[in-house]
Amino acid sequence: MLRDERDAVDAIGEAMYLGATWVAVPVERLQDDFFRLRTRVAGDFLQKFVNYRLGVAVVGDVSPYTEASTVRESNRGTHVWFVPDAQALRLRLTGA
Repeated sequence: MLRDERDAVDAIGEAMYLGATWVAVPVERLQDDFFRLRTRVAGDFLQKFVNYRLGVAVVGDVSPYTEASTVRESNRGTHVWFVPDAQALRLRLTGA
């Protein structure tokens, strides 16, 4: 499970070691608190990726947790995406 900023830093360190430019996080690896905006877990977690200029994609169905407008706003950016599956992430990364 990825729970907090420390877990984000660990994932970032591993990704940078491997030379990755993006990290795909399955929605199942995130606790429910991630999707409760008042907890600030998502903001703190995702901000670490932005600070290190590493893209992060939450992969899976987030509809039980969040409103579509929140996801839509994030998906306009270049560092944080919410995608329904790995194929959608592949398409987005290739610009298709």
